[in-house]
Amino acid sequence: MPEPIRPEFLPDPVLDRESMEALQRDIAEAASFDDDFRFDSANVGTIDDRDAGAASADSTVSLDRFDADGDSADSSAAPLVAGVDQAFLDDRAVSAVVVQRGGEVVERTYAVTELSIPYVPGLLAFREGGPIVDALATLESEPDLYVLDGSGRIHFRQAGIATHIGVLFDAPAIGVAKSLLCGTPADPVDERPAGWRTPIAADDRVDAPDGTTIGYAYQSRQYDSSPVINPLYVSAGHRVSAETTVDLVAALCDGYKLPEPTRVADAYADEAKREVAATGSR
Repeated sequence: MPEPIRPEFLPDPVLDRESMEALQRDIAEAASFDDDFRFDSANVGTIDDRDAGAASADSTVSLDRFDADGDSADSSAAPLVAGVDQAFLDDRAVSAVVVQRGGEVVERTYAVTELSIPYVPGLLAFREGGPIVDALATLESEPDLYVLDGSGRIHFRQAGIATHIGVLFDAPAIGVAKSLLCGTPADPVDERPAGWRTPIAADDRVDAPDGTTIGYAYQSRQYDSSPVINPLYVSAGHRVSAETTVDLVAALCDGYKLPEPTRVADAYADEAKREVAATGSR
């Protein structure tokens, strides 16, 4: 089970806005935007032939195949990648986590948490970070990489929700957003072919030197005809570089617009929301 390594960075909704922004700057200072992870990035997104038929959002594989840290005896195995997404029910967040290895679902879980503050652009982690921590506390495995629906370094204070969660758990984390919060793409992003990418540079809205690469626009999928699919905006959260982040997202998309871990987590969050609404569970 993942445990916070830096509990002083736990999202605290009672803070005022100035204090929240100050905490984000501290988190950005503590973050590493360089590659620092134990898995082979070349194995991310691959599926072992013997398990190819098992990958499903509705089926899981026993954790008995892995040791107490979630590691396989096979050193060439793909890493454990946790997709994190949320659905909302009244004033509650249903936070879902789906852990995959090479596209194979190893574990999935969710938690339901009361929301205490409204959505404020740039302060997403203080609304949704606590619920995510609650869901991660129910995991049995220890993911090698977290993929979150939101920004990492593409953020006014370089501390989006992926940075917040990554630093809190001192774990490699990346953010995948559907819209651009801040920063300037090096090239126009409209109607680009699948596989295209361009850097996102810090601008005067970002607490970073102008021109710093804080992420990438990445065109994960495209059709030859309408409707046109917009690019993703991907950025490092913690212990991953900007360039590696976009490579990881490309490997994880598997022909879809969204990375498979968050795509499956999104579907599971909706499933869990229906369960909670129907039964009042959790």
